[in-house]
Amino acid sequence: MLRTQASSLLRKSLVRSSPAVVSRAASTHAISNPTLANIEKRWEGMPLQEQADLWMALRDRMKGNWNELTLQEKKAAYWIAFGPHGPRAADPPGSGARIAWGVFIGLGISFSLFAMTRAFANPAPHTMTREWQEKSNEYLKEQNADPLTGISSGLAPRGMIQSPPKGN
Repeated sequence: MLRTQASSLLRKSLVRSSPAVVSRAASTHAISNPTLANIEKRWEGMPLQEQADLWMALRDRMKGNWNELTLQEKKAAYWIAFGPHGPRAADPPGSGARIAWGVFIGLGISFSLFAMTRAFANPAPHTMTREWQEKSNEYLKEQNADPLTGISSGLAPRGMIQSPPKGN
């Protein structure tokens, strides 16, 4: 009974004190070296809850004076924060070749679809022939169409002709 009252009083006093005091009081002991040993090799295999607990303990230790951190704690904190795991993990070998093959296959399919579309497409409409476009130019000049900037002004020499003349 007396022990529970003393612990509740201690908790209340810690809660009322400043956050710096709480973090110093909570992080006075170092994390054991066996816990941090070979963290680089063990991190991926650790359960998520254990990873979170270890990171929280390291975070609490880092809130205090960094001169009090052990070398193992500093190395573990750096590796957990910036190590090649999770989204920073290296791509597995062969993924570049797989991507290149996917691009080549996609380009091949696109080219074959384009070629088949062109092969089975209807011919161009009769209005797209050069003769039709030249006659359209003559008609527009006769009608004096767009006299300020268009074909009748001489500023648009090609007029309705869509493609350059043969030989250019």
